Amino acid sequence: MWGIACGWMYCRIVLGKWRVGRWDGGALIYPPLDHWLWLVPACLIGACIGSFLNVVIYRVPLGLSVNEPKRSFCPHCRKPIPMVLNLPLISWLWLRGKCRECGARIAFRYFAVELLTAVAFGVVWFCYVPVAPVVVVVLLWAMVSLWVAISFIDAEHMIIPIGLTWAGTGLGLLGCALWPQLPVLAGEAGNWWQGLLKGGIGWLAGFIGLGIVVELGKLAFGRKELKFPDPVAWSLREPEGDEDPMCFVIGGEELAWWDIFNRKTDRLLVEAADIRVDGESIGGGLLTIRQEEIELPDGKVQRLAKLKSLDGTAARAVIPREAMGMGDVHLLGMIGAFFGWGGVLFSLFGGCLLALAAAVVARIGLGRPLPFGPFLVLGAAGWMLGGWRLLAWYMDFLSPLLQA
Repeated sequence: MWGIACGWMYCRIVLGKWRVGRWDGGALIYPPLDHWLWLVPACLIGACIGSFLNVVIYRVPLGLSVNEPKRSFCPHCRKPIPMVLNLPLISWLWLRGKCRECGARIAFRYFAVELLTAVAFGVVWFCYVPVAPVVVVVLLWAMVSLWVAISFIDAEHMIIPIGLTWAGTGLGLLGCALWPQLPVLAGEAGNWWQGLLKGGIGWLAGFIGLGIVVELGKLAFGRKELKFPDPVAWSLREPEGDEDPMCFVIGGEELAWWDIFNRKTDRLLVEAADIRVDGESIGGGLLTIRQEEIELPDGKVQRLAKLKSLDGTAARAVIPREAMGMGDVHLLGMIGAFFGWGGVLFSLFGGCLLALAAAVVARIGLGRPLPFGPFLVLGAAGWMLGGWRLLAWYMDFLSPLLQA
């Protein structure tokens, strides 16, 4: 609502000098859509969408509704934020990044998301309004919004909500049908069904191509084995707050639940010297832990939700892990639905280079988790903003060599 209101007021006040004629049937003339003045309402709308994305980024990983409660609230004291204090960008600066009610710190992420989305909306408008229909620009705005939400959720929680990627895939295929040039920015456009076909091929290239890599990685690196010379304490630790996951703790090492269980077939095996269920020892043996239940050494299965505590001692544990999450597969498929197979290749290559550079700079060692979603998004953004020209140049460069 803030975005629509700001855009309307801008058109009435700032662009009013372009109005000619009379109100009773007179013509209304505004500057062309590629005029720089239109960047202001585009950025204003982006900032307001960014404010909503902050709600998505906070609530979706916690399983909360983005509609209930309808009003934003402080994540610390839970008190609703009045509309006058919920102005994008302005409120965070005005309140100096603190809640007015409890004085708790409001993360800089909230301001960064609003600013990033505002800038992204302006850049997309500037780059695509001269060449694409406005409806396609709106679809690209939606794509950028999903990118921002996915990137921040993945960076904070190491997960990518599949629902967001499916929504983006549908928008991408629609955009390819409305503007067949979208999936083949460096080639011939064709008609609507050819654009839709190229978007579908792009989705298959991203989803199946990276999916194969994930499955091979699971076969090669899908198990992490921990051994101890003497039995050490292990336990399941309940989350301390709404934003914290349940953890498996062994020998002082904590592993978040969502880092262990990525598939329904994943199993956490504990060779326990002692198992205590709700504080009562039941002896030792092989304990199998699934995402929502446990299988005791005697074969009995119990739901985790019904247990008060589970702990003991163990000398060995086999922990499932992923070389890459399936969320990245869905994300690359979404990118392919928008930009075709060329966008898939460029985004994957660029994302790998950026992730490697980030790992070196941050000194992240082998085996340490690193969210890959934000780097895929950066690679796709590079393609959208002109990276396709690099691919076209590269293909032209190879053509004489292949013909020789």
